[in-house]
Amino acid sequence: MDFGLVLQTDPPASKVVSLMKRAERNGFSHGWTFDSAVLWQEPFVIYSQILANTSRLTVGTMVTNPGTRTWEVTASTFATLNDMFGNRTVCGIGRGDSAMRVAGRAPNTLARISEAMKVIRALASGREADLGGTVVRFPWIKEDARLPVWMAAYGPKALKMTGEEADGFILQLADLYLTEYMVKAVKDAAVAAGRDPSEVKICVAAPAYVTDDDSPEALAHARDQCRWFGGMVGNHVADLVSKYGAHSSQVPEELTEYIKSRQGYDYSHHGRSDNPDTDFVPDEIVDRFCLIGPVEKHIEKLNALRELGVDQFAVYDMHDAQEKVIDVYGTTVIPAVNG
Repeated sequence: MDFGLVLQTDPPASKVVSLMKRAERNGFSHGWTFDSAVLWQEPFVIYSQILANTSRLTVGTMVTNPGTRTWEVTASTFATLNDMFGNRTVCGIGRGDSAMRVAGRAPNTLARISEAMKVIRALASGREADLGGTVVRFPWIKEDARLPVWMAAYGPKALKMTGEEADGFILQLADLYLTEYMVKAVKDAAVAAGRDPSEVKICVAAPAYVTDDDSPEALAHARDQCRWFGGMVGNHVADLVSKYGAHSSQVPEELTEYIKSRQGYDYSHHGRSDNPDTDFVPDEIVDRFCLIGPVEKHIEKLNALRELGVDQFAVYDMHDAQEKVIDVYGTTVIPAVNG
């Protein structure tokens, strides 16, 4: 199993670079960041520094979207990084929850994501693409250029499209039942589309918080540091409930039930451990969606995720123990899982 580190691009950028270097030293293969231009600093500028200061780490967006950047600009930016550092990027893409809403626009449609994925992948891989009637190709790109495009998804239509079109699936939660359910939906869609399902990489992303023991006090603190994640996922779940209803055969109630007490969401606290809008998230959801507790609990859940076909676990590292989690994963967890 590969391991990734997920960060927000909060200033100073030097700390983001430092944590990514620390992750590579500890055996992580991927470095991911949010992409929300109003809330955080520009990730692609920081990627250049991460890539220059590491030798193996692959970097990518978790996730960008097709609405805040034109598609040829996104493709050119990734392709330039790959040309400079040797095909070490992944384009993670989604609807643009925070990026679009903070800018006063609605998240992108699946049709727009589908079109954008095709254009971005083609251009960044050296092929032609149609930009609404104008066919273009980057004249400077090398023959071996390539850019995988991984799609974030939860709902039935998005999962189907991921299996049909994307190079990878990003699932932002680590619940075992929902992982099994959604990975199956993606793989089944790939098969139905005539694809080899093993070609679709599966990446589960969630907070991980390592405690020294399993005392009630230690677990309570870990849950409070990770509760924000249930609020972030809840934004996407609320969209699904709005579209399909709270009780629908198309969306598992194991995903939708917990947001019934959700009152609203202020994106100024998005992805932060002190988010005041996540009180509705119960301890059970934190335990299901995240990895918390002593080292052995992390190893146990990661082995279970691997058995479900997960190729990469990406650690959301937004809490008060960033360095500790990276180091413990490097010294103990990653060797145990991949031993």
